[in-house]
Amino acid sequence: MVAEFILVFFVLPVAFAFVKIPGGPIPILLVLTIAVAFYFRRESRRQREADATGAEGPGFDRRDLWRPEALRPELPRILRLWALAAVLAVAAVWVFDREHLFDLPRHNPGLWALIVVAYPVVSVYPQELLFRAFLLHRYRRILRTDKIAAAVSAVSFGLAHLLFGNPVAVVLTLAGGWLFARRYQRTRSLLTVCVEHAAYGLLIFTVGLGRYFYHGTNFGN
Repeated sequence: MVAEFILVFFVLPVAFAFVKIPGGPIPILLVLTIAVAFYFRRESRRQREADATGAEGPGFDRRDLWRPEALRPELPRILRLWALAAVLAVAAVWVFDREHLFDLPRHNPGLWALIVVAYPVVSVYPQELLFRAFLLHRYRRILRTDKIAAAVSAVSFGLAHLLFGNPVAVVLTLAGGWLFARRYQRTRSLLTVCVEHAAYGLLIFTVGLGRYFYHGTNFGN
């Protein structure tokens, strides 16, 4: 299991950074999402069988993949932190890269609207299913503590963004990975984490940082 973990979450992301991927990362992400969905389906069946017989199961609660009741009490904390991040992001782009401030909604509102609709579904949910739900469940025994698991989730999430070819994507996703992992550990709600992830992602694409997350640094130029 250790070898599998290192291969999937460290070796492959680094390898992808040096290999040109036809169609970008989304097709690969969707394939991995399907594989992980089958994995969780199997885990759910094993847990039901264990519950029926009184045996020890894999410890998987399928409610973790949704758990909508956890979202509302978390929203105030999520929104306060997001508002602070929004102010800092706008200020940073204004100071260091003013010509790109709000460039996507200003210059390509159709693409921006498409991202607003599609990004949470085709990018955010698959990433959270893989880097939070799957990683934190399947490898929980070898990661030992929640903080170690969250740190590993954050690092692997950052490494997965090496393929964009710039340090901004890696640094931002490293920080986001830690935030999302800790949120998931506290709430056991993938929906809550997806909402938070989508909020930050759409902020990035709106304020003028999106080009760092789309085929290297060519986005919006």
